[in-house]
Amino acid sequence: MGAFSDYEGLSAYRSKKYTSNYANQSYLGGSSGFDGSNNLDNPNPSMMEGMRDSAAIQRATMRPYQIAGKWYYPTRVDVGEIFDGIASWYGPNFHSKKTSNGEIYNMHAHTAASKILPMNTVVKVHNKENNKTTVVRINDRGPFVDGRIIDLSNAAAKDIDMVAKGTAKVRLEILGFGGIISKNYENSVSKDMAQSKSLQEEFKIGDSKNSVEGGNFSLQVGAFRKKEGAQSLKEQTQKSIEGIYHVEIREQTGNGEPIYRVFVEGFKSEDEALDFAKSKNIAGVIIRE
Repeated sequence: MGAFSDYEGLSAYRSKKYTSNYANQSYLGGSSGFDGSNNLDNPNPSMMEGMRDSAAIQRATMRPYQIAGKWYYPTRVDVGEIFDGIASWYGPNFHSKKTSNGEIYNMHAHTAASKILPMNTVVKVHNKENNKTTVVRINDRGPFVDGRIIDLSNAAAKDIDMVAKGTAKVRLEILGFGGIISKNYENSVSKDMAQSKSLQEEFKIGDSKNSVEGGNFSLQVGAFRKKEGAQSLKEQTQKSIEGIYHVEIREQTGNGEPIYRVFVEGFKSEDEALDFAKSKNIAGVIIRE
């Protein structure tokens, strides 16, 4: 339940083939029962006013990154994808500090941290322990605790009644991107929106992208000590692939000697690279750029 290794790669979750039906605490390990009653500034700001979204920010926050010696790989997701796991929440210790995409964290807004979801992804959070739901926008990275897939703001944690406990079993459903909830989900979120003035101010329903890419991927198909061998494989491979992909040779050094590695480039997701490798019966190594 919520295995970190599953969520890190997504392949295990996707193999379950969950689909959407369009139906109508902190990083350090817990909330300590904090109930959100305090005098911190800006208790009810509009999320949309502070949202930072640009091609440059998206590229920067989709790069692989390392925390405490462990690598994390932000990746492509689609509207309608569903993930199960453990949620935690974070609040006063991070309030008014910068998030991973440069925003100022406000624990009273409906935001959340994810290790791999693209920034500004809109997610419906369903507490499987009490059936309460809320909606959040990803604007931070974390929680860096094994088994947890999302770190909710204090406001979102209060919505699904998990503040005192600190964690909860949840189901996440991707509703949209760029802070916009897809029109397909208008009925699905109508009850939550009607009950929360804050959600009405923070989220808009409209035309959303269907997916966000997780970066560029390459498939290493060979490595040679002699450049002639690499050149031969490059020519053979280029003849057998579609025009949207291209083959390149990269010269690197190993043990003081040159190594010529052959890559097929142009994949926009790990799944796309895997499908290509299977279709060509290639036992290659997938590399994220």
